[in-house]
Amino acid sequence: MKNLILIRHGKSSWKYDVPDEMRPLKSRGKMDGALIGKELKSYQLSIDAIFSSPANRAFSTCKLICEALEYPLEKVTKEEELYDFGGQRVLRFIKNLSDNLNTVLLFGHNHAFTALANTLGNQHIANVPTTGVVWLQFSEEKWSEISQGITKNSIFPKELK
Repeated sequence: MKNLILIRHGKSSWKYDVPDEMRPLKSRGKMDGALIGKELKSYQLSIDAIFSSPANRAFSTCKLICEALEYPLEKVTKEEELYDFGGQRVLRFIKNLSDNLNTVLLFGHNHAFTALANTLGNQHIANVPTTGVVWLQFSEEKWSEISQGITKNSIFPKELK
């Protein structure tokens, strides 16, 4: 069984004149990251790997959640393919994951994550909000064979406030 946990980056700031990939988190994004991290910790997940988009806002969200999960940041891998807004690059990345990984967290972007949640899960989600989590579960044993799984859970910051 494979578990894929998609986590959209936290609320980012447009205040600074920086390239898109360098946009930082707003204070709300930081607070929501800590809140989601605390909630995920309560699930006592056995995480095999964490991958993040290299974008500042995604990796900053990843750092906050790793801290809450007590997951070593040096074990996180930044992946260029996760800096994707359509979903095809992310799907290709997922299908190429090592089959010895059973529970994987990905930090990335919309519209890719909403599209993947709806394509791979069994519940329609209109929009994965910033710092939103969608947990997908697949009965397949090989990542290359995943298709339609179940939406095991979704966690959105406003539901925790």
